[in-house]
Amino acid sequence: MRGGQDEARARVLQFTNCRILRGRALLRCGVRGRALLREDLWVREGRILDPEKLFFEERRVADEQRDCGGCILAPGFIDVQINGGFGVDFSQATEDVGSGVALVARRILSHGVTSFCPTLVTSPPEVYHKVLPQIPVKSGGPHGAGVLGVHLEGPFISREKRGAHPEAHLRSFEANAFHDVLATYGPLDNVRIVTLAPELGRSREVIRALAARGICVSLGHSVANLQAAEEAVQCGATFITHLFNAMLPFHHRDPGIVGLLTSDRLPPGRHIFYGMIADGMHTNPAALRIAHRAHPQGLVLVTDAVPALGLGNGRHTLGQQEVEVVGLTAYVAGTKTLSGSIAPMDVCVRHFLQATGCSVELALEAASLHPAQLLGLEKHKGTLDFGADADFVVLDDSLHVRATYISGELVWQAEEARQ
Repeated sequence: MRGGQDEARARVLQFTNCRILRGRALLRCGVRGRALLREDLWVREGRILDPEKLFFEERRVADEQRDCGGCILAPGFIDVQINGGFGVDFSQATEDVGSGVALVARRILSHGVTSFCPTLVTSPPEVYHKVLPQIPVKSGGPHGAGVLGVHLEGPFISREKRGAHPEAHLRSFEANAFHDVLATYGPLDNVRIVTLAPELGRSREVIRALAARGICVSLGHSVANLQAAEEAVQCGATFITHLFNAMLPFHHRDPGIVGLLTSDRLPPGRHIFYGMIADGMHTNPAALRIAHRAHPQGLVLVTDAVPALGLGNGRHTLGQQEVEVVGLTAYVAGTKTLSGSIAPMDVCVRHFLQATGCSVELALEAASLHPAQLLGLEKHKGTLDFGADADFVVLDDSLHVRATYISGELVWQAEEARQ
C-alpha cells in the first residue's frame, strides 16, 4: 500500500513543536543558522512525508497532530556492536536464541536504539552453526528494535590483541581461506559485519570474498601496521572495530590501524568508518577528541555492550568467558582486561558530546547517520529526509530519551512523558 488511492487514504501524523535533525541542522520555530524556521515532521505509512506534496498535490492536512513539547527529534540510534544485555548472551548456543534477541531488542528501545547488529564474540564453530540461523534480519516495531544482521567479531583475530576473546577458539586462515570461513561460521545469510585481523595470512582473499557478498569487513583485534591496514581497505574493508582498543598504539613512525583515519592511500571515494566506545572507560576523553577532530564523518558510536548491561555488579558471561562487573566497568573475571561495556547507547551519546565538545548534531549523527552509511542504509535509516523510514527518537535538551518511534509508531515512552 504505497501509492494511488490507498496511500492517499492512509493516516497522516504531524509532529509539531519540535527541533528536527535533518541535513545536519536542528530546525525549530527558531533558528537554523541565522534563519527563523518552523519545521514539523510528517509521517505516513511508516515513512517521512514531504508536506509540500501533501498540501499542493493531494490537498490534504494531517489526520492527527502530536505536540513534542519543544523536544529534539533525531533519527533512531543504530548499534552495530552489541554482544547482548539484560542477562542475554548472543554468543551462548541456547535452544531459543530468538527469544533472547527479542528481549534485548525490546529493552534497548528505552535507550533510543531502533536498529542493531547482534554481535558474537570468538566461539567454537558449533556455536556459530547453532546461533546464526536463529538470528534473521528482522524489521523493528512495537516488539523491539530491528535486526540489521549479525556482527561476527572473531575468531580470525590476533592472539596478542585478543582482549576478552578466548585464546582456545582463535583461528587463522588455512590454505582454502574462504572455505575455512564458511566451515567456521556456516551459511552467511544473516551476517552483516565480520571483524578480522588483516595481518593474518590470506586475509586479503577473505576480505575480497566477504565484500563481494555485501558483508562489511572491519579491522580489529589486530597488530597490523599501517601498510597492512591500507591493503585491507584496498581489498574492501570499510570499518575499524573499537578504535584504539585491541590494536597497536599510535606510533609516529607507524601509526598502525589508527593511521587509516588520515591515510592518503585509500582508494578514491573510499570512506573509512571507525567504532568508538564512548563509555568513559574504554577511551580517554583526549583520545575521543583526537579521533573526532581527525575524521569526524567516520565516527560511529558503538556500545560493545555485554550481557551484564542493565544488571549491575556481579559475575556474568560473555560467550565462553566469565565477566565480572565492578561499578561501571566489566572485566574478564580474575583479570583487569576490559570485557565490553555496560553503557547503553544514549549514555554513550551524552558522554561523547561532553568529552569532545562537538555539536549536538554531530553527536547524534555518530549514533544514527554514520552507522547507516557504514551499512549502506542511509536512504532509509539514520536520516529524517523525505522518504526515509520514520524511525526516530524524541530527546530533551540534555539528550535523555523521552520516546522512541519505529515506522512512525510509538514503541517506547518515558513514564513522566505519559502524564
